[in-house]
Order: sequence, then structure tokens, then C-alpha cells
Amino acid sequence: MSSVTQLLLLLLCSCHSAIARAGDESLKAEAVCAQPQVTPSSSSGATVRLSHRYGPCSAAPSTDEPTITELLHSDQVRANYVQRKFSAGAGNDGLQPSDLTVPTALGSALKTLQYVITVGIGSPVVTQTMMIDTANDVSWVYCRSPAGTTLFDPSKSTTYAPFSCSAPECTQLGTRGNGCANSECQYNVDYATVANSTGTYGSDTLTLTDSETVTNFQFGCRQDRGVVAGKTDGLMGLGGDAQSLVSQTAATYGQAFSYCLPPTNSSSGFLTLGAPSSMAGFVSTPMLRWGSVPTFYGVLLQDIAVDGKLLNIPPSVFADRSVMSAGTIISRLPPAAYAALSTAFKAGMAQYTAAPPRSILDTCFDFTGLTSITIPSITLVFDGGVAVDLDGNGILIADCLAFAAATTPDGVPSIIGNVQQRTIEVLLDVGQSVVGFRPAAC
Repeated sequence: MSSVTQLLLLLLCSCHSAIARAGDESLKAEAVCAQPQVTPSSSSGATVRLSHRYGPCSAAPSTDEPTITELLHSDQVRANYVQRKFSAGAGNDGLQPSDLTVPTALGSALKTLQYVITVGIGSPVVTQTMMIDTANDVSWVYCRSPAGTTLFDPSKSTTYAPFSCSAPECTQLGTRGNGCANSECQYNVDYATVANSTGTYGSDTLTLTDSETVTNFQFGCRQDRGVVAGKTDGLMGLGGDAQSLVSQTAATYGQAFSYCLPPTNSSSGFLTLGAPSSMAGFVSTPMLRWGSVPTFYGVLLQDIAVDGKLLNIPPSVFADRSVMSAGTIISRLPPAAYAALSTAFKAGMAQYTAAPPRSILDTCFDFTGLTSITIPSITLVFDGGVAVDLDGNGILIADCLAFAAATTPDGVPSIIGNVQQRTIEVLLDVGQSVVGFRPAAC
């Protein structure tokens, strides 16, 4: 590792972090939305507030919050899905044709999609609270009203138009297409045996803010009854393929966006379409992509540091790259990297009693009777010597280290989950092929 990186680590990671304990059995938020100073980096793009779907900052907080045990189980299913796309030996960069669909049902059936934005669709505008997912391209809203959702009725919108079966937008769906019904394009987004998202594929006006709208926004009008997604109205796809909101708005905002996930369930962050005019405050690393899996955005980890001391993990351990995921909760590291991190973190937590594993988490502690704790800092070091110091709220979950060892074969990328991204503005700029990080942004 270069001397510059060593210096950065000394500057960024020279002390422990003192944090308040989180709840044990769930991720329950406080009853009141705490509004921290939110500072989007871009004043030229379109910025909307981003909130935790179970917290008081959400426009329609869901009430069916899972326990931490349920959440971790669902998150493992989610990680398996993402990593299955890259399974070695299947050809096409590890993809089988039947695997080219995206799990829009994850957030509703498995409750792993945690963050929501509120936008408007149609004319007149119908307010919609939508889950966000960087591992999904096709956006959709309910057009048959499940309990707890706001029905979007396309027949009442003067700007809605379904695509014909011969329209380029319909052909572009590829394996996500579902044939025709009444001469209208149909979509079908599948996830294993969980209820699909199916319906008519069309377009309408998307209202992001009072001054920012997207005309002819393409999305699915979901007609299946499916599994109710709490109080959310649909899903906003932020992946890298042609159907995503990011790709659809490339001419206006460039194929770039950023988001900041809040530190707790009871505070808010933001989602911004468009790159900042200045990279001041950001550090950046090259963005990696997979040709056969254009949905995902990748980075290359080089090492990890605990309290400013590099673990000196061999570069070959990270050769399969990592997916940046806003929808996966727990980061999955190559087993050798996780073992080194766990050992170093335990050494830095020697003053606390070890606790039994919790589901997929095996580096756990007993903080009984404590209202605050002191933990070692963790820094992720990316390609180019870019050191990103994790926020104190991005290290532990349910009294355990919020990392796990990947259980996939060689050739499969690891995952940088959303816990580690808390309070950091993450910039995904396809046009410039960079991933940026700006600390303490929300």
C-alpha cells in the first residue's frame, strides 16, 4: 500500500467511535423524525428526500417491521440472489437466460428494501411512496389497490399511455417482457417462487419536485395482487440497464446519481439525479461494470483497516470485485477478508463480552446494561488508495459486526451493503465511470 494511503488512514482512522446501543430484536425507529442537516452535493440536479420505510420520516411509515432475525434471514436470500447472477460456469459472465429477471418482490415479500422516496405520477399527480433499489431496473407501481397502498389509476391520468407490443420500449424489456394483452405491452419481473410483478408497461409524467418532472417516464402498472409491500406503492429501479430511472433521464441529468442513507431509522437522507458540478469533498474510485449484467455497479476493494492499521489482505482476495448495493443490508466479504476483519475487530473489542452468533452474523457482543459503547473504526480502501472511513452507525447492527463471509464460489463478486454506506453520499456516475464517496452528508 502506498505511503499516501497510509497517511490517509492515519488521518481518518486514528480513534475509536463512541456510539449509542441499538435495539436488539428489531430496527424500530424513534416516534419522531429527527431532521439533521442534509447537504446534497448537487444544486443542479433533482433531489428528493429519502427515508427509512419503517421510520417516522417516511411519508407513510410501514407498520409490519420485521425482527432482526427475520431481516437477516431475508437479507441472506437477497445476497444469494445478487451473487447468483455471477455464478461461475454458467456462461455469459455466470448468467443463465432464466436468471435475467430482477426481484421486485424482494421488498414486499422479503422486506429487505428499506429506503423509500415520495414522488408523483400522472396528471393530475398521484403521490406515490416507492422503495428504491440499485439492483433493479424496471420501476412499477400498484394499479390494483392492495391494502395500505395508494392506487394509481391510469384511466384517470391524461398523460398516461401504454406501450404497444411493437414499440421499441416494449422490445427493450427483453426477458422482462410478458407478451401482449389487448394490444398493450406486458412486463413480468420474476423472483424465484415469490409472486411476480406483472402488468402493463407504459409511460406517464413523473414529478420529482415542484420544479423537476420527467415526461414519458416508463414504468410497469402492476395488476397482479402479489404480496403487499407494507404501505409502499411500488418500486423505483436505479440500476444501470436501459429501463432504470437513471438511464431514462440520462439526457437531462447525465447517467449519474447519488444517495445518502441516514444514520438511523428516525432521520432522513436524500436521492439526487445528476452529478455534482464539483467533486470537492468526494474521494473517488473507478466504477466497474459487468457486460452481461448491466444492472450492477462495481468497485474494487484493495484492503481494510481497523483503527488505522491495514490488515494487509492480499489483492488476489478481492480480485472478483464488489457490487455496491443500496438494497442489501449486510456487506458480504470474501472469506479470507472477513476472517481478517473479524479477528482484528474482536481484538479491538476485548473489553466486551462475546455473544453467540445471530443468524448470518458471528462477531457479536453482549452489551447488557450499557447505554453507550466504544468501537474500533473501520476503513474500506478502494482501488487507487481511496480510503473511506465508515460512520459509527455503519459498523454494528444488533450488537454484531455488520459484515459476513460470502458463501459463494470463486468468481462471484462480494457486496458492499447499505449499513456500511450510512451517512456517506455515494455517487454512481456511469458517464465518468467513477464511484464517489463524501462523508457526513446526511
